Amino acid sequence: MSLGKQETVAAAIKWDEAGLVSAIVQDANSKEVLMMAYMNEESLSRSIESGETWFWSRSRNELWHKGATSGHTQRIVSMHYDCDGDTLLLRVEQKGPACHNGTYSCFTNEVAGVAGTDGSAPALSSERFAMLNQLEAVIAQRYTERPEGAYTTYLFEKGVDKILKKVGEESAEVIIAAKNKDNDELRCETSDLIFHLMVLLRERGLSLDEVMAELGRRHNKSKQPK
Repeated sequence: MSLGKQETVAAAIKWDEAGLVSAIVQDANSKEVLMMAYMNEESLSRSIESGETWFWSRSRNELWHKGATSGHTQRIVSMHYDCDGDTLLLRVEQKGPACHNGTYSCFTNEVAGVAGTDGSAPALSSERFAMLNQLEAVIAQRYTERPEGAYTTYLFEKGVDKILKKVGEESAEVIIAAKNKDNDELRCETSDLIFHLMVLLRERGLSLDEVMAELGRRHNKSKQPK
C-alpha cells in the first residue's frame, strides 16, 4: 500500500484523545478473535508497510512489533475499519500463541450466566453449521498450543503423512458404512472424516472459507448459460 493510501486510511480513522484506535485481531482461518490492542498512526503505517502487526503499548508508552521477541508474529491477511472509523479489524496468520500467557487466544476467561449460554436466549450454537466454526476454532487452538495428551496434538506432531493416512482410513469407513446401508454407522464415520479433513486443512493453512468459496465458484459456473 502506498504512502498516499496510508494517509487516506489514517484520515478515515477517528483517533481518540490519546491518538489511538482499538485494533481487533482475528485468525484469518478459524475466525477466532485472538486479541485486542491499540494502534497509533505510526504503528498503523508500519503494519501496512511491513505486512505484520505493530501496536502502541499504553503501559510502556512505546511501539511494539508483535512477536519481535517471542517469534509469534502475525502476518496480515486483510485490514478493515468499521462504519464509525473507531475500530480496526485485522485478519492474520498467527505464528504460535497470540497471548503472552501462551494460549492461542487472549479471550480464555468465560463469563458464566450470560443470556444465551444458559438456555434463556438463543445461542450462536443454534445456527445450523455453528459446530463447524467451533470445531475449526478448537483445531486451530490445538495446532497452536499442542496440549499434552490431546488426540489433535498427536496428529499434528506426527505430521501430514499421519493425517493423510487417517483421512484415507475414514474415507474407506464412510464407503463401507454406506454400502452396508447403516445410517448410524455412516453418521459416525462421516463425522470422523470431516474432523480429520479439518485437521488436514489446518495443517496446510487452508480455511473452510476458501473451500466454501471454491464451492461457490463451481455453483455459479454451473448456472452460467452454455
